[in-house]
Amino acid sequence: MVGDAGAARKGRSHVSHDAGEDHRDLGRDLLHARDDGAASAPLPASIASALPVSALLASELRPYRDHVDADELRAAAARARLVGVGVDEVLVASGVLDDQTATRLLARDLGLAVAAPNLANLPNDAAVAEAVLRTGTLVIGTGSGRPRFVMAARGRIVLRLRRALKRDAGLASRVELISPAALARRVGAVCASSFAAAATGRLVLADPLKSASTLRPGRIVGLAAAAIGLPLALLLALAPEMGLLAVQAALSLVFLAWIALRFAGCIYVPPEEPQPVLDARSLPVYSLLVPLYDEAASVPWLVAALSALDYPPEKLDIKLVVEADDHATRAAITALELPPHMAEVVVAPVGPRTKPKALEAALPFVRGSIVAIYDAEDLPEPDQLRRVVAAFRAGGPKVGCVQARLCIDNGGDSWISAQFAAEYAGQFDVLLPALSALGLPIPLGGTSNHFRRRVLDQVGGWDPYNVTEDADLGIRLARAGWQTRVISSTTFEEAPVTRRAWIGQRTRWLKGWAQTLLVHGRRPRALVRDLGPAGTIALILLTAGPYAAALVHPLCLAFLIADIVRGVAGLPCNRMAEVVTSALTYATLVTGYAGAAATMTVGLGRRGIRPGWRTVAGIPFYWLLLSVAAWRAAIELIRRPYHWQKTEHGAARRGGGGGLRSSASAPPRPRPEGAWS
Repeated sequence: MVGDAGAARKGRSHVSHDAGEDHRDLGRDLLHARDDGAASAPLPASIASALPVSALLASELRPYRDHVDADELRAAAARARLVGVGVDEVLVASGVLDDQTATRLLARDLGLAVAAPNLANLPNDAAVAEAVLRTGTLVIGTGSGRPRFVMAARGRIVLRLRRALKRDAGLASRVELISPAALARRVGAVCASSFAAAATGRLVLADPLKSASTLRPGRIVGLAAAAIGLPLALLLALAPEMGLLAVQAALSLVFLAWIALRFAGCIYVPPEEPQPVLDARSLPVYSLLVPLYDEAASVPWLVAALSALDYPPEKLDIKLVVEADDHATRAAITALELPPHMAEVVVAPVGPRTKPKALEAALPFVRGSIVAIYDAEDLPEPDQLRRVVAAFRAGGPKVGCVQARLCIDNGGDSWISAQFAAEYAGQFDVLLPALSALGLPIPLGGTSNHFRRRVLDQVGGWDPYNVTEDADLGIRLARAGWQTRVISSTTFEEAPVTRRAWIGQRTRWLKGWAQTLLVHGRRPRALVRDLGPAGTIALILLTAGPYAAALVHPLCLAFLIADIVRGVAGLPCNRMAEVVTSALTYATLVTGYAGAAATMTVGLGRRGIRPGWRTVAGIPFYWLLLSVAAWRAAIELIRRPYHWQKTEHGAARRGGGGGLRSSASAPPRPRPEGAWS
């Protein structure tokens, strides 16, 4: 009577079996039917009507037969066997019955009372409340030694409850039923602050040195200034030319190694991936967390895009995560009639107001063994969830995360969005697949990453104080021994369309990468022990590389412009310092621009797209903007380390092919009808 949360976490199917022979025979010929991807489509009426009427007398169907059309009930019974769930779960997911009605009918059939929606006796402890949600059962002590139970019974737990009631005639007086949705709403209303407080402190209590909340960036910068800055300042005072050369050489070394890693990605060709799982019966329960803040305009098409996912709705659990004071977004959600497998989770204003805190506070409400993150503007390919399941199965038990590729689909909106689209192609279609193949740490993208739920629990979930929680979590997964796989399934995203929005977003990213490097670098021996030398070097390059690019690029441009102004550009050098400075300047500029052009060209080429000349020619100017963002990030790291600058969504014209020229061999990707307006 404690529910089936453990089975869901392990990914086992929820299969309903009844003792009656008729029910065991129900849909026998359909058990091995192929699920061609239309998982949410009802069974054809001809198949449903062919099932024996006697099968409908099984105890699992009895509560609903006077309230549901016979053909619909036959189809629901057949689909339950096909998908591996309870008939009640099919009826609710298809909209034939609402959650409350299904619970009321079941309670009447079992001779049980229905609990009031304003359920009392709920624990205000986050861990106990999470256990109530996972098991679907609230145990209420009575002082007499025989507790009472309030149960959100669905699927297999209904059969267990039915058998328990037959064994113990007195149990019925101590059990009340409540709908799963009503239980979740009530727990959320009572325990929201407890969940938010627990989310804020979970990682820092478990391992303080892996949380950005214990960083003191000002102190670190001060120590760095004393250890590096003072000797460097002395060198600049005594030998300015040698001092500048030392700075340029150090930055160039990191930058060139970062570029070399990207060139290596251009050479690697990802192998063929396993085919997505078509057998709906073997699919696990899958949860999606979608954090929203000030996203009222995005809600309608977001719901349409998520509704287009090719996954059985009976096994799909989607949570729209909103802040308590985001009244506009909550009103937009209320105005829609959400499908039964979607629900709102409200996050209390406790702790930092960041996306990772919201995700961590919403995690107790999910019931899937796999948990994925999507953003408000995301449009994942319909078969992505099935392809992730196939990747987990092919990768084995050590794969803890699967990252889908991200693609910008509004590159034609502006120059900055075109540059962003090309950069993303180099990142997700070139660099990350190579890192995955080499077994190196992967700084995850902020969306379309899919986790085993138990792995999330093991590594402590998201750090509410890290403003690039995705990159940090990817490193903690690697340090704990979990592998990340990158698959070719795409999620289409919206890029900022103005320079101001882009600089704000990139400032937060750079600040978060610095946080990640500082957090994991404060115990160097432990870091090398966990990641190995190669993994540690990769982490340094992936987090410090963008900073090195941002800082060395204007320095090299300044040297080049100075040489041009003096009229000595390209002429022989008289001193060794000039030779080295010129070599570093030209090598950095040439390899940097070439590396960026190569990765964007290869990445876009893998999508059948060629970058326009304006995109390639704009790389130097794009990198200058990166320098602006880097300096802003360095200042914010000291002054406002946990400030979350939200990226504006909804300003783009989506689905226009990215504004980049496509080859004839790359047909437009299909999009769910109604996803864009």
